[in-house]
Amino acid sequence: MPSGVMPLMMADLNISEMQTGNLVGYYAIASAIFAIPLISMTMQFNRKHLLLILLSGFAVSNIVVGLIDNYNVIIFLRIIGGICAGVMWPMIAAYGMRLVDEEHHGKSIAVIMAGTTLGISLGMPIMTTIGNEYGWRSEFIGFGLVIIAIAVISFFALPSTPGEKLSKSSSPFAVLTNPAVLVILVLTLLGVTAHYGAYVYITSLVEEIGLAGGIESALLFFGIGSMISVFLAIKLIDKYLRLLTITMFALLIVSMLTLLMFGKVKGVGHFAFFIWGLSFGPLVTLMQAAVSRQVKNAKDVATSVQSSVFNLSVMIASSVAGLLLGIYSPMSLVYFAVALSIPGIIISFFAKKTLSKVF
Repeated sequence: MPSGVMPLMMADLNISEMQTGNLVGYYAIASAIFAIPLISMTMQFNRKHLLLILLSGFAVSNIVVGLIDNYNVIIFLRIIGGICAGVMWPMIAAYGMRLVDEEHHGKSIAVIMAGTTLGISLGMPIMTTIGNEYGWRSEFIGFGLVIIAIAVISFFALPSTPGEKLSKSSSPFAVLTNPAVLVILVLTLLGVTAHYGAYVYITSLVEEIGLAGGIESALLFFGIGSMISVFLAIKLIDKYLRLLTITMFALLIVSMLTLLMFGKVKGVGHFAFFIWGLSFGPLVTLMQAAVSRQVKNAKDVATSVQSSVFNLSVMIASSVAGLLLGIYSPMSLVYFAVALSIPGIIISFFAKKTLSKVF
């Protein structure tokens, strides 16, 4: 959420653009560091009970951020939120797979992870509009209240599912000895860093090209593209995971080059954000589905390892992009995204056995 209201937070808290970007980065690094050990420690917990605890912590951390002025305390609360999210995302993917037959595992992950994309596609424009109209604090408080509502719905609607026992064969170290898993982790690192290096500072890119309609317009077209691609991923992921992964990297390159060369042309900049959304939409879904295909048991652990790399990549992206912005123009983020996408395409092309493996 800080990405859409960075100028407002900078002015209100009297902090720099890089410090504001770090509110995304610290959140991400907390998710990356704590996801694996906490997923391992909580594997035996009832899945529903664990989810309710995580949602509660996530809600409270966001509400309190909207109520205080101390930057250091806000960082601490973002870390708490990141820890809750870091455990929640990989856990809910595995939770969902337990609710369906094995042949529908891929589709279940696609549907569940579509929530992430829709949160960015629809939630970001909505929350950014709320932030710009009523202040960034209202955005955080409102979001926390929505999470509380989701927790209440989850309490009544979700089935109670027991956890599973952690063994040597299902430990994070065992997962990391799988070469196919390592390939997916590299693709996650490249894809996430490429996307988020530009996305965290999307407001700077919008201002640089002078996009008509500003950040709300950019997020709207980005969101439309994301929604289209995520629904396509739900339909195609079980059969065409490798093709979708290659296409994701290719579309990111196309969108970034379009922004670079024609972003200031009326209408073309909006189209570039739409193409970027098409690329971004299935990112989480593809990587979670890919890593889940490589293991038969302990899918919670496998997805937690992938999620940790995902969030570590967000931290790397926000930090490196912040440094690039401090030295060069916002268009340097475009070059950064393209440079990471090229090896992503190459690895995806040659990872035929890994990405073509069925559930």
